[in-house]
Amino acid sequence: MPSQLKIDLLTLFPEMISGFLSESIIGRAREKGILDISVHNLRDWATDKHHITDDRPFGGGAGMVLKPEPLYAAIEELRTEKAKVIMMAPYGVTLTSSIGKKLAAAAHLIFISGHYEGIDERIREDLVDLELSIGDYILTNGTLPAAVMIDCISRFVPNVLGDENSLTQDCFNENLLSFPQYTRPVDYRGKKVPDVLLTGNHAEIKQWREEQRIERTKKYRPDLISKKNV
Repeated sequence: MPSQLKIDLLTLFPEMISGFLSESIIGRAREKGILDISVHNLRDWATDKHHITDDRPFGGGAGMVLKPEPLYAAIEELRTEKAKVIMMAPYGVTLTSSIGKKLAAAAHLIFISGHYEGIDERIREDLVDLELSIGDYILTNGTLPAAVMIDCISRFVPNVLGDENSLTQDCFNENLLSFPQYTRPVDYRGKKVPDVLLTGNHAEIKQWREEQRIERTKKYRPDLISKKNV
């Protein structure tokens, strides 16, 4: 079975993500061939003997900037006709479930993981299709944000999850948080599982869960309620 989504990640630190990609749901999807994920060391496209990928910024300032030559060479080699090139950037669009779902329908994604003080602006202007952020904070490099994005996107690829119903009851589905979950024992330290969950009445359980999603969203994320118009 051909893979349903091809992902290439360009990073200076491939070992940071290798364990993540081989474990749990993502690891199993790769083994089944549903996901085709490759991690590339950007230094492999540096042509000097020291494999240098960064240099001092023009105009002065702290830190180093990723050079254009290795990234141009890497992307031009890896990019396919349907590829979408994504760069992690603090000023990018904040990743959401809806964005993840849209990207899961792509044929090929190439992620650029930045480091140091940034990436030469010409790369962004010429090669990047989408800039994404995972929040208003700064990390030491973009490899971990790339892992977060890959995980979010992969869950929407058909057959990656063992139970596709997981997607419908996730937080942020329909702009609501998920409902409370319980398991055995029924009574633990005097706190009991809600009676409705023990009735076996699926219609009542469904209604209770929907009410709980709305109430939980009103309490913890009222900003989502305005989008839901509940």
